[in-house]
Amino acid sequence: MENLDYYAVLQVSRDATGAEIKKAYRKLAIRYHPDKNPGDKEAEEKFKLINEAYGVLGDEEKRAIYDRYGKEGLERQGAGFHAESMDDIMDIFNSMFGGAFGGFGGSRRRTGTPHYAMDLEVELDLSFQEAVFGCEKEITLQYKAPCEACRGTGAKAGQMETCATCGGQGQIVMRQGFMTFAQECPHCGGRGKVARESCPECQGHSYRIKEETVTLSIPAGVDTGNRLRIPAKGNEDAQGRRGDLYVLFYVEEDEHFVREGNNLYIEVPVFFTQCILGENITIPSLEGELELQLKPGTRDRAQFVFRGKGVPDVHGGRTGDLIAQIKMILPKKLDTDQKELLEQIQESFGVESQPHKNRFESAFTKIKNWIKGEK
Repeated sequence: MENLDYYAVLQVSRDATGAEIKKAYRKLAIRYHPDKNPGDKEAEEKFKLINEAYGVLGDEEKRAIYDRYGKEGLERQGAGFHAESMDDIMDIFNSMFGGAFGGFGGSRRRTGTPHYAMDLEVELDLSFQEAVFGCEKEITLQYKAPCEACRGTGAKAGQMETCATCGGQGQIVMRQGFMTFAQECPHCGGRGKVARESCPECQGHSYRIKEETVTLSIPAGVDTGNRLRIPAKGNEDAQGRRGDLYVLFYVEEDEHFVREGNNLYIEVPVFFTQCILGENITIPSLEGELELQLKPGTRDRAQFVFRGKGVPDVHGGRTGDLIAQIKMILPKKLDTDQKELLEQIQESFGVESQPHKNRFESAFTKIKNWIKGEK
């Protein structure tokens, strides 16, 4: 563990931005959170490592120390976890899990709340077409509801006893250097009480799984990483209240269009004679066909912008642009007649057809003088 690489833990490069680090942490924290992996010790250890790594890389000062001196440098300067980085982590947890984690400060026993987060997040794959035009999708949702046998306590017949770890306070006080902060008790989950004996119906998990079919109305313009909030479709508490459902989108790539925000790029293959002579050609767009006017002498990789022909803004803003980029195609093979024609064309341009001669004439003279001077 001494050679632990925090960048490898969060699966980011060493030049990742703060936003990229936060995004990676969020994704991994959701995947390995104990609520999603009950009883999985390996997931629990990974979850701890992920939090440790973000506690360093999520803080600019500590990240700079770590990059230069490694973990030993952090230990020498006492730059372990402190309240600021933990607050950042708790903010992320609150946004992911609906405030299911206690903050810092006084005691926050959560005897009336479930053992799991109320909000729920699912991932949904969309085709390129579904994302840019919007669609309706029907998904089968699995959510948690309190076990009726133990009334959501996880204890047989609902019988609980005071947590020995925190003495019923729901939090434990930790010290790191000169900093002191309170942290939710890992044994009782902040409730101050634990089960005397596990419920046989839910094996102590405190919940059962329900299924529901939900129809989602997905707006036009969503992109990978966007989230859609569906109220009251998350997990359920003992009072029958539901948290919110968050749908995280992943959009497939298209074989012709490349998306960058609300702009679309399309590569247009054009034969070299079309670039030289100019021609009007037809290209595809989200609205159908568009006419692209190639002027004589169009260069390779030239770009043509069609305003407002890109992807609609999912928040109702300006629609993006379509950018067509030229890709000049040269002939791969020439027959005898084609070669003769091209040679005739080249000769007809005279010195203009050999621009390198004028370009390098003075260079050749200069190099010859250099060589003579050396001798």
